[in-house]
Amino acid sequence: MNIVFKIFFSMSFSGGVLILVLFLGKGFLKDTVSRQWQYYIWLVVILRLLFPFGSEVSLLGKVYQAADQVITHVVPLPQEPPMLNTLGDKFVPAVEMELGDENVNRLDDVIIAYSFQDVGVLLMNYIWLVWLVVALGLLIRKITIYQGFIWYMNAGMSQVSDIKILDQLSIVMGQLGIKKPIELCVNPLVSSPLLIGFFHPCIVLPSTNISEKDFLYITLHELIHYKRRDMFFKWLVQITACLHWFNPLAHLMVREITKACEFSCDEAVLIKIGCDSAKDYGKTLLDAMAMVGKYKENLGAVTLNENKQLLKERLGAIMNFKKKPKVIQLLTGILTLCLIFGAFFVGVYPTAAASNQLPSNSLVSGDKNSTQKETSAYNKDYVSQAERYYKADSLPLFKIVFSQLDEEEQGKWLDRIYKDQKIAFMGDVVNLLDEDCSQIQRLAKTAYKDGDIAFFSVLAMRMSEDTLKYWLGQALEDEDWVFQSILFNKLNQDNKFNELQEKQEKEWEAAHIEKYRAAGITIDGKNYYYQGKLVHIFLDIRQTNKSFYTLDINPKGTINIKIVRNENNEITGVAYMTEEEVIELFDDKNDPDNEHNIETIPINVETIAAGETIYLGEYTLSEGNKIYYDIFAETGNGMKVFFTKDGQNDTSYWSVHNLRQQEEPLKCTTNITVDSTKEGNYQLFLKATDNTLKNIKGTIIIQLQ
Repeated sequence: MNIVFKIFFSMSFSGGVLILVLFLGKGFLKDTVSRQWQYYIWLVVILRLLFPFGSEVSLLGKVYQAADQVITHVVPLPQEPPMLNTLGDKFVPAVEMELGDENVNRLDDVIIAYSFQDVGVLLMNYIWLVWLVVALGLLIRKITIYQGFIWYMNAGMSQVSDIKILDQLSIVMGQLGIKKPIELCVNPLVSSPLLIGFFHPCIVLPSTNISEKDFLYITLHELIHYKRRDMFFKWLVQITACLHWFNPLAHLMVREITKACEFSCDEAVLIKIGCDSAKDYGKTLLDAMAMVGKYKENLGAVTLNENKQLLKERLGAIMNFKKKPKVIQLLTGILTLCLIFGAFFVGVYPTAAASNQLPSNSLVSGDKNSTQKETSAYNKDYVSQAERYYKADSLPLFKIVFSQLDEEEQGKWLDRIYKDQKIAFMGDVVNLLDEDCSQIQRLAKTAYKDGDIAFFSVLAMRMSEDTLKYWLGQALEDEDWVFQSILFNKLNQDNKFNELQEKQEKEWEAAHIEKYRAAGITIDGKNYYYQGKLVHIFLDIRQTNKSFYTLDINPKGTINIKIVRNENNEITGVAYMTEEEVIELFDDKNDPDNEHNIETIPINVETIAAGETIYLGEYTLSEGNKIYYDIFAETGNGMKVFFTKDGQNDTSYWSVHNLRQQEEPLKCTTNITVDSTKEGNYQLFLKATDNTLKNIKGTIIIQLQ
């Protein structure tokens, strides 16, 4: 069963005990303690039902502990299905045997049985979802009914404009110390006076044709309801009942609180007007209730007719009202403390669960070896279940069983998940581990050593700030930008990473400019010069695997050169590119001398903000034209280059959208041929799709036919 529902069920059970105590004690305390105490004491029960507080050792905690142990012993985890492909004590591969009809039927029965078993486990672990859906449904229904009632009231309601009556209302409000304006309205459809509105309160009367004394008592009653915030209390009770919809005692509590609210309000009125006026106040209550039945369509009339017994009890309480002596006040204080301590020590599920990690010696056998054997047996069952769910890729069930394994078995499964590269399994089960535990640290070292960014990022979610700072220091020492990026992000310090990256880029650029100068190449703005001549094509492949390079094309240049590097990526010289090398670079199989058929678009942009699109010009494309993209960005995670027609950016043609790959630069490199169905004029754009792009360089070449 899901732990959330276990906690809530225990809260409902504990609250139910308190409800029974108050309900059974009602007959003894009804005429002894004040009605207001009988009303407000229910707040203790509400707190017990809504908040999982409790002591370390509690009454119900012991009950939950015993129940869990009984369930564990009586209903152990289901065992593995019997292997049908066996011969003696040796297993025979299924492919080497022939199953008869009887064995096939047995296998089908086992599969069906375990399918139902899996469904049962899922239902038990997601029963909280059913509880929550029903609770939300009930709450929405109550809110809808209340809104319908308010609309019904507003339909026939009109404000009272009689200055004399409004002055009387102001006098009563002043006596109670109420400063917020409260409206006074008349609605002949209501059966009795009432108060509506949470934030814009309004007293609604069936009629203003009442005596001054009756008006005083009626408004005093409703204003006391407002001053005590009884409407908020009632809705808190309704929400509590919706959450505990499965508990009949919660619905009994709602009825008792509704009755106690009116009794306590009557008592508060009598304290205000004095005991001598009890008879007049009771007569006012009878006169107000006498209007019931005038309007048969009024839904409120049904409720009032059903509450004749309640009306009789209220009148009896009013007639018998007396101020309670100090001894009774002391008694109510003691009763309040007793109920609060009772709510605290009655306990909830977590108290028991904390002490129920292993079977208690007093409940098993007192033999430590016996307990260890049973624990080992249960662990073996969990391991077999984990194996089955892992092979079936049943992540929810595997996660449940994984949480029951001991630390050694969990470590074995974590190693296996890492070896199998099942990132989804790792993401779920790692949340079951303690922060900075030995398993997290061990796997983090392995992932860092292997350069496994994905798994390290998952493990970083369960690292403390100090541990993240340790790994960041290691990544800075190793000059590993990828791990630096992850760790800065986990520490919410992306701005520091960007500053560091920008600084390193500037240092790198300055160092390479100096190395180019030593090789005889000078740079003036965006132009490259070699031996005093402007360079047309400049190519520098900086890694042996050709994954990181600089390509710059200047249509005004006259020479084509490339940087020569040794195995250590050190510059050893400059060489002129042959025509064959230029043709190979741009995949040009036509006449290379026919340069007027090649349109070169150099790309040299410092920054493109995230989501920003820059315009690169308009071009006419015909059948057979070839488009070559060769663009590189030193920072950023996503880049897209594309053509659109008539400025329609939502429709793209010959687009390339690439994301940065692990330990590789971000680049768009491909060639595309235009077909006959898409000839015409197009606009060319370059977009930063994910994070800001910086130092974007390269070339787009259109080869015309």
